[in-house]
Amino acid sequence: ARRATCFYRQPQLLFCNQKNCQPGKIRIADLAKKRYNTPYRAALSGGLNFEKRMLRFMNFPKTRVFYALLLASAIFLATACSSSPKEDGQTFAQAHDSFQTNLVREESDSDPVPPPPEGFFDQVYYPSKVGDLAAYVSSDPGDGQKHPMIIWVVGGWGNGIDEFPWTYPTWDNDQTGSAFWQAGVLTMYPSFRGGNGNPGHYEALFGEVDDIISAYEYAASLPYVDPQRIYLGGHSTGGTRALLAAEYSDKFRAVFCFGAVDEVKYHNNSQFTFDTSNEMEYTMRSPIHWLDDVHCPTFLIEGSEGNAENLRNMEKASKNSQINCYIVDGADHFAVLAPVTQLLAEKVIADTGPQCSITLTMDELEQAMAQNPLYPLPIMTEYDLEDQGMHFSYPFIWDIEDDSGDDGVQLSLYSRYDDENPWDMSAMYVYTYEMDSESGLSEMAEALQNAGYEMQETDICGRAAYDGYGLEELSSGNFFNNRFVIIQNGNTLVEIDFYLHEDFGDAGDDLFQAIINSVVFD
Repeated sequence: ARRATCFYRQPQLLFCNQKNCQPGKIRIADLAKKRYNTPYRAALSGGLNFEKRMLRFMNFPKTRVFYALLLASAIFLATACSSSPKEDGQTFAQAHDSFQTNLVREESDSDPVPPPPEGFFDQVYYPSKVGDLAAYVSSDPGDGQKHPMIIWVVGGWGNGIDEFPWTYPTWDNDQTGSAFWQAGVLTMYPSFRGGNGNPGHYEALFGEVDDIISAYEYAASLPYVDPQRIYLGGHSTGGTRALLAAEYSDKFRAVFCFGAVDEVKYHNNSQFTFDTSNEMEYTMRSPIHWLDDVHCPTFLIEGSEGNAENLRNMEKASKNSQINCYIVDGADHFAVLAPVTQLLAEKVIADTGPQCSITLTMDELEQAMAQNPLYPLPIMTEYDLEDQGMHFSYPFIWDIEDDSGDDGVQLSLYSRYDDENPWDMSAMYVYTYEMDSESGLSEMAEALQNAGYEMQETDICGRAAYDGYGLEELSSGNFFNNRFVIIQNGNTLVEIDFYLHEDFGDAGDDLFQAIINSVVFD
């Protein structure tokens, strides 16, 4: 009877007329993907008006020859002064370092940096030209070896970092870059100037390039990172930033750019904090002008339904053998990420020689895109149920509500996000209660079996237990798969209940099993 009370009452804390309606949650979509999609054309400069003013004087016969010579000189000087740094023979690094951007809006944010999952990532600050900037960096594996690392630059125009890297990696829109650290590649997520209370302001693809180079220098200084095997990757705005960094520096082992753009003047002008009347501001932020300066293997990847035209433009403009372009047919700006980053993670791990040996073919990309979706387990953190001497793991992105009282333990665990995936749509409840008799466990199992639940006797950490399954219908008419275990710990029964909407089928089974496998008793 006690179990039945908890069983029917607790799920209503989380579920109502939808799959999940826990109040106050965050949508992952709100953390990501501000896309390049707003056309923009810069205003014409005043050079033409200058020439018209000069031509007015040509109507006077006595001065015609004089002003003809003056006009020729003026046009020559104007042309010389307006020539691009590339035309003057400067590399991107030289042009970038000598250019002073003019910010007409000084924008920044003071968003806090959430603590990363302990033992997986560390929150650090890396030195840059504007001061120390926050970053997440993979923790030292502690094996005394030097490992490869990738610096991953997420999409969107924000310059900060948050919990996004360890949220659910949606197969058709995984911008997290988590495939790399899930495969064992150390990963760095840098924030940039102006974000997370960092010094400086948003510079919309200019100063952020310097920050990426500073992130490289920090990564190379870590004793557990191989400085010869530091890779760079990014998506959308992050992909454009990564490509600009590849044009600036040859220090990266290889660079992977998803959905980078060619000319920034045609994209998201509302995000531009610089002087948009100055054509050179655009040139210094547009990768297409500097493709010859890429000196490390660089892979430009996009779906045919995304920024493919930008990629085609860069492919036509480049004669650089280091730049490799791939357009995946039928995919959009996001769908290539999950399957291809998993493929690249495997290649990074295998790339152990003195020089980068990574290659990529369209056949490999097509095979990656054709595979069945892979859903890794989330990063887990540990909870101690002290009065039972019991410990178990649960997803790092879940919150815990403790409603324990004199009747025993009552814990509610659920994701702080509400996107439709098995991590965010599932919920777990933990209860303890005293047995009424020595046969309390078997009596409960028999009662549940008679009520229609599938029950199987098992053993968890040397303790008698039952593994159960049932399909629950709530008053809303929604059905939820209910996996649970009941463990006998002395005179106490410990119950772990796991719920997931039936639409997700068995997609939560691996997560539930991972939680149960983590259970240990002192």
